[in-house]
Amino acid sequence: MQDNTIPMTGRSKTIGLLLFFLAVSGCAPDESPLKAENEALKKQVSRQESLLTSLQDGNKVMQQQIDLLNQELRDAKQATESAKASATRLSELLDDQLAQTKRMNAEIQRTAAAQAAQHVKIDDKGAQFDTLPHPLGTVAKVVEEALSRNGYQLKVGIKTEQKAVYITERKISTPASLEVAGFRNQYLISLQALPANVTKLGVKAEFEKVAQGGRILSVSPEETAEIERRLIGEIGKALDAPGKT
Repeated sequence: MQDNTIPMTGRSKTIGLLLFFLAVSGCAPDESPLKAENEALKKQVSRQESLLTSLQDGNKVMQQQIDLLNQELRDAKQATESAKASATRLSELLDDQLAQTKRMNAEIQRTAAAQAAQHVKIDDKGAQFDTLPHPLGTVAKVVEEALSRNGYQLKVGIKTEQKAVYITERKISTPASLEVAGFRNQYLISLQALPANVTKLGVKAEFEKVAQGGRILSVSPEETAEIERRLIGEIGKALDAPGKT
């Protein structure tokens, strides 16, 4: 009869192997802490991804706001430049209109003066005349200066390119050179442009003597003519002064 019993040495080896495997199984590391840490890392990564997504969304919104502001700035700049251009055009248009208005006013004044000069009837009968080798504009200026210098205020003053008429207020004064004290006078002065820058000057005086109590005395034609010649002489003297052309 065959003996199937395992020898003691073989049995001992078998038991030893079993014990070894049991020992190895019993010494396997506990994976629970690693799993917990892994889960914690996963949650942290998830939170960071969520935060990153939120930041990216916030950046997108901020970029949209920046783009909107930039567009508004561009629109505002464009509107400002357009307003400046419009203001410049309006200013230029206003300047043109003002210049046109000034030209029209000057033309109206010249036309009115010319019409007035044509309709003013000058009674220069008995006036003193002289021909001056100066243009009408120069003579007119000297006449105005002479009248002002001697205290005469203009009642009528009309000037055109070809004619000029002056009528002074009547006055009683002690003038510097034209009259003597106690005389009352009023001038009518006419100017007419002639060819070659020559001007015809006419001076007529309404000359009176005033006695005490305001009584008017008669004056001879010679005395009136002398007063007229004095003004003509003063005008001629002023025109012959240096600087007059």
